[in-house]
Amino acid sequence: MDDAGAARAGASARREHERRRAADEQRTRDQWGRLGGLAVALTPERQSTAAWATGAVGEEAVGPRLDSLASPDVRVLHDRRIPRSRANIDHLVVARSGVWVIDAKRYTGRPELKVEGGVLRPRVEKLLVRGRDQTRLVDGVQGQLARVAEALPGVPLRGVLCFVEADWPLVGGDFTVRGVAVCWPRRLVRLVERAPHRGVDVDGVADELAARFRPA
Repeated sequence: MDDAGAARAGASARREHERRRAADEQRTRDQWGRLGGLAVALTPERQSTAAWATGAVGEEAVGPRLDSLASPDVRVLHDRRIPRSRANIDHLVVARSGVWVIDAKRYTGRPELKVEGGVLRPRVEKLLVRGRDQTRLVDGVQGQLARVAEALPGVPLRGVLCFVEADWPLVGGDFTVRGVAVCWPRRLVRLVERAPHRGVDVDGVADELAARFRPA
């Protein structure tokens, strides 16, 4: 059973982008009066507004890849709102191997794992993208995993950061940071396909997720 139609990948990010862009344009028109139309045409989009469109593109790129997995053994949920929160989960995949909690990101540059410490100091893993510390993205996925774990105690979970348009090496490239897999869309599909079965009740778990995490 395929749940892709229940919520379209990136739909809530697209709506938020349109809402913010309309509000920005209206403020500009109010400020410039009769010259408002010209001012809107000449004013670049605010970065905070454009970020929502960027996020939507990432989700829209990953969504169809995941939809290709849909089968009696795999169900896919897109763009699910976290209860009592303004945040959402980009994608949830329920397979015999467990639940995959996926956060799609559209970043340029190369994702890398940086490890500090070790023998004499505590080991610390960091996620770098284009040389900049982006470990907060890992923290975000871990927060999503915690919310799903509350809803599905005992069900195997796997967190994933899936980067779209990143600079990946020709050989290898994917890695794990603090238990969160970091990869690209095609690699993500392979990870789900090759994961060992762990006896998960796909329909039962997917129905519970769909009830707990409504479309955003």
